[in-house]
Amino acid sequence: MPLLQKLQSRPRMQRPERAGAMAGAGAGAAAGAVSGAMTRSITGFTAFLRLERGAAEHTVEAYQRDVRRLAEYLTGAGLESFTDAERRHLTGFLSFLHEMGLSASTRTRYISSIKQMYAWLSGIRAMNTDPTATLDVPQSRRALPTCLSAQEMIRLIEATTPSADSTVPIRPADIRDRAMLETLYACGLRVSELLGIRQRDLHVDAGVLLVFGKGSKERLVPVGAHALQWIERYIHEVRPLFLRNYDTDDILFLSQRGRPLSRMSVWNMIQTASGRAGIDVHVHPHMFRHSFATHLLEGGADLRAVQEMLGHADIGTTQIYTHVDREYIREVHALFHPRSQRDRT
Repeated sequence: MPLLQKLQSRPRMQRPERAGAMAGAGAGAAAGAVSGAMTRSITGFTAFLRLERGAAEHTVEAYQRDVRRLAEYLTGAGLESFTDAERRHLTGFLSFLHEMGLSASTRTRYISSIKQMYAWLSGIRAMNTDPTATLDVPQSRRALPTCLSAQEMIRLIEATTPSADSTVPIRPADIRDRAMLETLYACGLRVSELLGIRQRDLHVDAGVLLVFGKGSKERLVPVGAHALQWIERYIHEVRPLFLRNYDTDDILFLSQRGRPLSRMSVWNMIQTASGRAGIDVHVHPHMFRHSFATHLLEGGADLRAVQEMLGHADIGTTQIYTHVDREYIREVHALFHPRSQRDRT
C-alpha cells in the first residue's frame, strides 16, 4: 500500500504524533508500490549522485528516501511517471508534508531533493519543462550555532583522561578518546570526517591533515600541537593494542575490538567527558566544529581562512576572487587556535 494511503487510513491524531507517524512510516516507504518508470528514475538518479556527483552514501540515502516518498504520493494521485507530474502535484505533496506536521527545514530538504532529481531528469532530456522551477521554499528561521567557550572546551577535552595528580591510571581507551576529541576541536571536523581519517592522511612533519569532506572533496587542515601529541601517543602506544585479525583499511581511530568506530561511539564519548567536566549545556559532536570556527574568528582569524579549514561548500566561489595561501592558513591556525601551541613547561 502506498505511503499516502497508509497514513490516510490511520485515525487522526495531534500534530506532534502525526509527525512521528510520518517518520515511522517513512522507514518502510521503500516497500510502497510505485511504477516501474518511477523505480527506474530513482535508480538512475541515485546512480548519478554516487558516480557523477560523488555524494556521500548517507546523502544518497536521504535523497532516495525523499524522492521515493514523492513517488508514492504521485502514485496515489494516479501518475505513472515523475515526468507526468505538474506543479500542482508537487505543491500538493508539500502541503501533505505540512499537514503531517513536518518542520519548515524538513520540507525545505524535501524540496532540495525533488529539485535535484528534476534537474537530473531535465539534464538527460527526459522532460522539457521543470515543474519545480517555481516551487516556494518554506520560510524558516535559521538557528544560530551553539558553541562552548574556549575554557569549557578545554575542560571537556581534558576530562577524557585522568588529571596529572590523579591516582587513577590512564587507560588505552582514554588516550584514544583524548586524541579524538583533540583532533575534532583542533581541525573543526565533522564526525564522519573524524571517523574516516586514515593513518596516511596525517602528515606529522607538516602538521596538517588531509580531510575528505562532503562529496569526497579534499582539503588540508592544520593540526594543533596538542592534538598531534595525543595522536602520536595513540598511534605508538594504543593502536597496536587494538589491532585484531581484521582489515582496518588504515583507519586511524579504532575500537578496542579493532573495528572502525561508529558515530554513536563518539556521541557517548562526548557525553561521558561532558559529565565529568561539569558542562551544563547539552554537548553534541558538531558543537566542536562550531566552537572551532567561533574561537578562531573571535581571536581575529580571517574569515576566508576559516571557511577553507571548515571545507564549506561555497568556498569554491570565494576562491574565484581571492586565493588563500596554505602557509597563511597554518599561520592563522597557529596564532589564533587555543590548542595550537605546545605547553611551555
